[in-house]
Amino acid sequence: MQYVSTRGQSPALSFSDTLLGGLMTDGGLAMPTAYPGFTAAELEAMRGLDYADLAFAVLSRFITDIPAEDLRSILRGTYTPAVYCNSVTGSDAGQITPLYTLEPGLHLLELSNGPTLAFKDMAMQLLGNLFEYALARTGQSLNILGATSGDTGSSAEYAMRGKRGVRVFMLSPHGKMSRFQTAQMFSLQDPNIVNIAVKGVFDDCQDIVKAVSNDLAFKTRHRIGTVNSINWARVSAQVVYYFKGYFAATTSSDQKVSFCVPSGNFGNVCAGHIARQMGLPIDKLVVATNENDVLDEFFRTGVYRPRKTAETRQTSSPSMDISKASNFERFIYDLTGQDGDRVRGLWREVDAGGSFSLAGTDLFREVSDRYGFQSGRSTHADRLKTIRSCKERYSRLVDTHTADGLKVAWELRDPAVPMIVLETALPTKFEETMVEALGERPPRPAGLENLESLPQRSQVMDVDVDAVKALIAAADAA
Repeated sequence: MQYVSTRGQSPALSFSDTLLGGLMTDGGLAMPTAYPGFTAAELEAMRGLDYADLAFAVLSRFITDIPAEDLRSILRGTYTPAVYCNSVTGSDAGQITPLYTLEPGLHLLELSNGPTLAFKDMAMQLLGNLFEYALARTGQSLNILGATSGDTGSSAEYAMRGKRGVRVFMLSPHGKMSRFQTAQMFSLQDPNIVNIAVKGVFDDCQDIVKAVSNDLAFKTRHRIGTVNSINWARVSAQVVYYFKGYFAATTSSDQKVSFCVPSGNFGNVCAGHIARQMGLPIDKLVVATNENDVLDEFFRTGVYRPRKTAETRQTSSPSMDISKASNFERFIYDLTGQDGDRVRGLWREVDAGGSFSLAGTDLFREVSDRYGFQSGRSTHADRLKTIRSCKERYSRLVDTHTADGLKVAWELRDPAVPMIVLETALPTKFEETMVEALGERPPRPAGLENLESLPQRSQVMDVDVDAVKALIAAADAA
């Protein structure tokens, strides 16, 4: 399997090259030359597999430059109940991503049982092991540069801490994460973890990552890699739990399901789009946004209009406080028939601070008719109401982002098709809003009771690409 750029001007690469490289040389995102497909019979054969073996069945179609037994060993070492379990939900840890039925035809897919209590762990733990494997084969080291709005950072740092040959520089918006999220990241004392609090919003952090990655000389000299969902390996790893959720909610492969996905950067729902392209019988992919509703605006109107920094709102579902959805470029690449020239032209406008419109075109009609996308929006008031209603109706606590998904799922659900809402994090990560909604603190897994009181370390910086480059260069020279 080879990988090409969404912008059509980078040479084809192997999986391992995209893993270590992040952004393609033309600034685009890596995409497979073709999606591997599964027949109905192959899907049925996969139905009874445990998570690690299911991951091998899916990912071995994308990863062809790692020997099969090595890949199988990495996956079995990654997806174990010892890693994906917590003391809060009481679900079967052996399932890795248990399906929780709220009512007939409406389910939650638990993705928050990893070490940082967020869905990002599902891919990031694998990324850490893949990085270590690939670097050991080449004898190289890697400086990982990432941006986070809350969950990616902690997930990446917990996955990479102590890994041989890996140093992590993680950018986050100063003062805009929850107290729990901040403490998860900044309390880590591992020498290979560097936290940088940027005086801006997530989009500023993400822009810095892209600017550094697009300086090809600097990127090569300092061996810069990424863990954000611009890295194909992370998105492909997330594809697996769509298969797992589908099998848990159905009894045969002639049935369809829909997924509702809380989304800011489009990575999580992009994985669902990929699963659908591979033949998984998905009816609708429902995108749920918060007040930062760039994606909802596109799926309703056909206009993709990233907001200016000053327009990005700080909300009670902070991991979705994003106004430039990086992975959206991958979907537009597929929508345009994998036309790199056209994508490059559209993103030339976006990167210059503009927008584009597909309103009224045949392409925009295909967004729903061919690719099954719908969308909806949730506000702070909706969030509080949904958290209360979920507890009252189902005796289940959901975090603020999952509440956004559940609210939209209630609105757009087709009674004839099972709906699976992706649970994105445990409620304790957003304790302030949970207390506002319910008047009580949500339970925490054992060992995290006093997380916020641990010593924290980070560096505060202005929105300054050169300052970040200088920090990386200084660490390399030390």
